[in-house]
Amino acid sequence: MFGSTAARVIWTLVPVVSLSLLAAVPFVVAAVKGVIKPWLAVAYVVVEIACFAIVTATSGNDPKNWGGFLLVILMIVSATHTALLDSERVSVGK
Repeated sequence: MFGSTAARVIWTLVPVVSLSLLAAVPFVVAAVKGVIKPWLAVAYVVVEIACFAIVTATSGNDPKNWGGFLLVILMIVSATHTALLDSERVSVGK
């Protein structure tokens, strides 16, 4: 999927820079290019929508609010998986 090391870094930074707002974009692009199966991209879109729905529903001044933590976990997981898209060791979803 990546043409160069710079492309790999840029695509990996997409979920981080967008604060997980665009976490599913690299997977949708990879599915369109045929790098991964479409079900994986659909799963990321569903998880991203669910995370933002939960964060929006639980927003407020509650000290037990863990919505920000959920977005940080989504950001870390999606950036890690984006970096592993071209790895030969990973075969799930390919």
